Amino acid sequence: MSHPRWLFVTGRLAAEALHEQLRNIPQLTDEVYSVAVLPISVAGLMTPEWVAKHLQTPSGTTHVMLPGYCRGPLESLQATTTAEIVRGPRDLRELSTYFGDAAESAIGFGQFDIEIIAEINHAPDIPFASLRSRAERLRDDGADIVDIGCNPYQTWKDVGHCVKLLREAGHRVSIDSFNVAEIADATRSGAELVLSVNSTNRDAAKDWGCPVVVVPDDVSSLEGLDASIEQLQRDSVPFLIDPILEPIGCGFAASLQRYMEVRRRYPDAQMMMGIGNVTELTDCDSAGMNVILLAICQELGIRSVLTTEVINWCRSSVRECDVARRLAYHAVTRNVLPKHLTPDLVMLRDPRRIDIDPGDLQNLSRSIRDNNFRVFVADNAVHIVGRQLHLSDADPFQLFNQLYQQRAEHVDASHAFYLGYEMAKAAIAITLGKNYRQDEALAWGLLTEDENRHRLPRTPRLGAHRTDSTGPDRNNHADTNHADDPNDGDQSQLR
Repeated sequence: MSHPRWLFVTGRLAAEALHEQLRNIPQLTDEVYSVAVLPISVAGLMTPEWVAKHLQTPSGTTHVMLPGYCRGPLESLQATTTAEIVRGPRDLRELSTYFGDAAESAIGFGQFDIEIIAEINHAPDIPFASLRSRAERLRDDGADIVDIGCNPYQTWKDVGHCVKLLREAGHRVSIDSFNVAEIADATRSGAELVLSVNSTNRDAAKDWGCPVVVVPDDVSSLEGLDASIEQLQRDSVPFLIDPILEPIGCGFAASLQRYMEVRRRYPDAQMMMGIGNVTELTDCDSAGMNVILLAICQELGIRSVLTTEVINWCRSSVRECDVARRLAYHAVTRNVLPKHLTPDLVMLRDPRRIDIDPGDLQNLSRSIRDNNFRVFVADNAVHIVGRQLHLSDADPFQLFNQLYQQRAEHVDASHAFYLGYEMAKAAIAITLGKNYRQDEALAWGLLTEDENRHRLPRTPRLGAHRTDSTGPDRNNHADTNHADDPNDGDQSQLR
């Protein structure tokens, strides 16, 4: 089978860097590739329609790679060639990863066999409209069952009505209570699982008509667990076993041993782990802990987890568990590392730091023809690059002072606000070791909220002047156009 023949499309400013990247990709040594440098300074925002007018595809080309920022439908460009049109990474320095082996391990990723039970704590204290909206959000985030958490030492008279309305809204519902009256009312109304049962209420379980979660009477010794299981078996009541996960500092490791012991005693039994005792009660963001706990469940054959979102650092636990169960399933069933599968849970930092050479920024400043300002992060400092301009400082305030002293005529109030916003993002990226790209949201894994691009509108301003002998008047960060360049003012480190 012949190797694919790649054509990489770029603009003038990134052409040299693209050639360097391609020369250093071992996976391309046996491939035939060429580079098309189109008549545009920065290719990041060119459209497929524009590319179709300027691109000549060499004979034998099988794949044409556009920059990742080339937005818009590909049909018009695809109609001009038999080669497959693809979008590459947004940063050319990620090409080595694009052509690497990491993607191979992710084939088939996304399956799972652990169900998520998401508890709404203190449900009797919540107005039903709010409770219903919470249930809808939990389901949208990946919960399979919504668990109605009752208050201890009181009987919720409306629990049946609540369960009935949630069931009518399409939710699967469990009831979290030891109170026999509450449980009976909830199960009559459609609750499909009871949390929990021990010696205090197991006699009534045969009347509920649904599976139950059985727990020990004494957590530290598992006392009462075997007796409760024996009775449930005699009464033909389906059950899941939860030995109870203890918080860190209260016997966490020993409780993990008890899960292993229960699995040894009951190799075929369904089990559940309530993970909130660790995620809610530890001063730590929950994502990493959820991955570890779901991995333990996957390896021990525990197919249900109960999670909560009470404390602020656990507010996205259901979404995290949804990703974590897929990571764990893929790793365990395929005997591969849970790595290079998804960036969704790499939230504080980025999966890979892409470093910029400050020397490249200096060269860039000599190539720019417009008066727009580009913001970068390099060498733990914020950089501003413009036409014959390259400034940097670790302190954005000092950097802006430098800029204002040298280019005050190009910084009006709205542009100052824009630059301040971008430099604040850049400073956060430096602090956390994240990648920064101008006009884009920082990556926060599954919590990332895409930003609208905030370049300033193309309207004249007081004091605007011609930036070169051939171009029209420019404002500072607009979609400025040269005759052959539909986006000459955009970021130039992107292809």
